[in-house]
Amino acid sequence: MYAIIETGGKQIKVEAGQAIYIEKLGAAEGDTVTFDKVLFVGGDNVKVGSPLVAGATVTAKVEKQGRAKKITVFKYKAKKNYRKKQGHRQPYTKVTVDAINL
Repeated sequence: MYAIIETGGKQIKVEAGQAIYIEKLGAAEGDTVTFDKVLFVGGDNVKVGSPLVAGATVTAKVEKQGRAKKITVFKYKAKKNYRKKQGHRQPYTKVTVDAINL
């Protein structure tokens, strides 16, 4: 069985036991989080939400909080002597999906 949830402005397909990286959540390591924005539940018994599946939730355990690799943002304007170099590291939360509840 799998589900499509919405978190951090993104839609993610999840299955029980799967580890996923999502936008940072305000939860400590070892905490259990519940995602109640379930858009779709697939498998033997398919349920499609309009927009959400009523009563469906996904529970997950927070494994770690971290920051992704650094990316370089370089802005440049030709012939104007404008150059701006900036770095960015996106924070993330790694969670392991425990169960999909209907």
